[in-house]
Amino acid sequence: MKCGVRKIFYRFLLLGALILSLLVVSGMLNIPAAQAAIRQLEEAPGQMVYQSRQTIKDNRGNGWQVIAFQRIRPDGKTSFSLRLVGFPGVGAIDRSQPLTLTNSLGNSLTVPDASANIFTNAAAPEPNVAQYDLQPLLGELQPEIPLKLIIPMKDAPAVSLSVSPSLVQEWQTVASYK
Repeated sequence: MKCGVRKIFYRFLLLGALILSLLVVSGMLNIPAAQAAIRQLEEAPGQMVYQSRQTIKDNRGNGWQVIAFQRIRPDGKTSFSLRLVGFPGVGAIDRSQPLTLTNSLGNSLTVPDASANIFTNAAAPEPNVAQYDLQPLLGELQPEIPLKLIIPMKDAPAVSLSVSPSLVQEWQTVASYK
């Protein structure tokens, strides 16, 4: 009797695995890819910030927080910035050098540092944080082409971050809020 129940159980288990495999292969069981949420916050009355945050590993395996954000001031003026935050121990960013954005076609754009106003103590800025104004480059970013961000470092070779086309699309979505 126990042997018969065991056979029936294994047959149902095999049938379930077969059905699940067929569903996956046929695409009926469509599991959506994870997407980052675009955050919205009101910094001050009438001043909105929309942002995208991602953690990306550099070519050395260190994590970086990549934050693209648009700020809309009460007077309607907008800015679009990219803030890079290296996790502790990544080294010091060389803010005297520009950030370089290179796409997979070999085209490069450079962006000067715009970090001057983000630190509460300007005399001792955090060495692993930098900010760049991407507003002038938005029209040149092609969302279907991956990017590589080349971050200049003090006393070390530059590090690079690979940015997927979906993240570039997310940045453009953030930049389009009005």
